[in-house]
Amino acid sequence: MKDSIAVGVVGCGYWGPNLLRNFKVLPNCRVKAVCDASEERLIHMRSLYPDVEGVKDFDYLLNGVGLDAVIIATPVRHHYSLAKASLLAGKHTLIEKPMAASSAECEELIQIARSNGLVLMVGHTFLYSTPVQKITEIVQAGDIGEIRYINSRRLNLGLFQKDINVAWDLAPHDISIILHVLGERPETVNCQGNAHVTPGIEDITNISLSFKHKRFATIQSSWLEPRKVREMTIVGTRRMIVYDDLQTLEKIRIYDVRVERPPHYDTFADFHYSYHYGDSYIPHIRQEEPLKVECQHFLDCIETGLKPLTGGDEGLELVRILEAASKSLKDRGAPVALERSAEFPSYLMRADRTELPNGQPLCV
Repeated sequence: MKDSIAVGVVGCGYWGPNLLRNFKVLPNCRVKAVCDASEERLIHMRSLYPDVEGVKDFDYLLNGVGLDAVIIATPVRHHYSLAKASLLAGKHTLIEKPMAASSAECEELIQIARSNGLVLMVGHTFLYSTPVQKITEIVQAGDIGEIRYINSRRLNLGLFQKDINVAWDLAPHDISIILHVLGERPETVNCQGNAHVTPGIEDITNISLSFKHKRFATIQSSWLEPRKVREMTIVGTRRMIVYDDLQTLEKIRIYDVRVERPPHYDTFADFHYSYHYGDSYIPHIRQEEPLKVECQHFLDCIETGLKPLTGGDEGLELVRILEAASKSLKDRGAPVALERSAEFPSYLMRADRTELPNGQPLCV
């Protein structure tokens, strides 16, 4: 492998510039070009990074710049075609979430990457954040007991999308965290929602994921809220975790509270729930930009051949859940069962992984 990996970024809209900024500061990487259909956006990016070539022709980016890897940060409808072309051109490829518009497209991209020995990775950025890594560590250590349910809210005013609804836009963050923490796929998916602003594109949805052992998770997504909310509650049999990503320092708070049902009682008068109220505490979390960790992990996988923490299999699993949510949405919230034949791609089940991408030990 070369001393530095030559990278090109496709898409200079909302998220592409953040990816470009992070790849630019990594020592084993050289961002050679950025590609966008808008000349105005390219002029702006060239003003920020004069050493990065700006191109409008995607074919030229693939074949005329000399890249090792391509980063795709475009609208979802373009993910499949751009990623397929990138992989067929022999480029390692990082795709923003969700991986593609259908599970069939995801499966084809995975097959192409495997056939050509290329790294295919999906931008499930929150799995590279220290708060989510800390939550996973706490859960896997058994500190909160058995998880009963997870409730997540990701709400704000906009940004409205034209090709996907709010579930496909916002829920991937929460779904990836939930799958990561629980280490298993849901058995059924329910989804309800409504389109208030753009006909046919839901701007508020509620997803329910049902797992084994009576565990479930709810995910509320909205583009119509006056306040920005990024909150997840994990309720265990012993303790509970509240994760507020909008907090600057105290993103995780653990509550030593629980309720217990009495094991035996003779009459209704004898029946009393037992409530335990203990202290709450805030674990220390290192401050580190998740996107930078994700970008470095992509480069490390290219250099070492390691399987990414959020590879094609993980991207496919998430898209399957989103497809089930879309089907349920059309059926007015009816439950949709997920197929059980495919192996769940949880990183917790990988024998070859002993640490997280930023060097933190893996708890299993």
